Amino acid sequence: MRPRTPTAEESAISRLVLWNIDLTLLDVGQVMRAAYAEAFEKVTGEPLVYLTSSAGRTDSEMFFEFCARNYVDLEPDTDTLADFLAALETAFGARHEQLLAKGRVMPGAAASLAAVASMPDTVQTVVSGSTRANATAKLVAFGLDTHLNLAVGGFGSVNYPKSSLIQSIRLHATGEGGRAYTEEETVFVTGSAPDVRAALIGGATPLAVLNGTATEGQLREAGAQMVLPDLSDPRAVMTAVHRATSR
Repeated sequence: MRPRTPTAEESAISRLVLWNIDLTLLDVGQVMRAAYAEAFEKVTGEPLVYLTSSAGRTDSEMFFEFCARNYVDLEPDTDTLADFLAALETAFGARHEQLLAKGRVMPGAAASLAAVASMPDTVQTVVSGSTRANATAKLVAFGLDTHLNLAVGGFGSVNYPKSSLIQSIRLHATGEGGRAYTEEETVFVTGSAPDVRAALIGGATPLAVLNGTATEGQLREAGAQMVLPDLSDPRAVMTAVHRATSR
């Protein structure tokens, strides 16, 4: 379906549209879990027996929770987190050929990215819990990087929560006239309740989709006022983004 032509009113609005990757645009959870296990055991010497939810978390946050849940004590004055992230990129990169076989694109993700990209003065990027290298590899594998400016994205390569990543992107990505984007011009598309809360803290309007395990009630309770069933209707996605940035 061809995206509709934006109206004159829409053309006058500057937008920063942030996308969560996992379970919003695509799902490579099976491959990612195997990479986590390999990297964790390589760095700590202990098997990764107990996992944790990745919803709303960065890889940095997950590593420390992995350690707590698996009773691994970190030695002081060591850069174990950096070692884990490096090992994780190596382990995930080695499984690159498994992404298409064991992963999937969420319905309508590619078409919705293209549709939002057709809206004038709109910048799209990602806020991902994965490191920059792993997040990029996921998107490129499924051809979803075309309409995204990954140079201004936020990634789990740094030890900051997603709310801080959202705020940093909003303040440092330049909108019309070289100014920072306001909270009213920024949207975060996600299927995770913790991400919805991160959006509100970081200064973005959450646009929730029912792609993940969260229910509509959980997403609304977290603070989402707009909830779409999925991304299969690009026109509905464009309309929701417009409404979020024209209040």
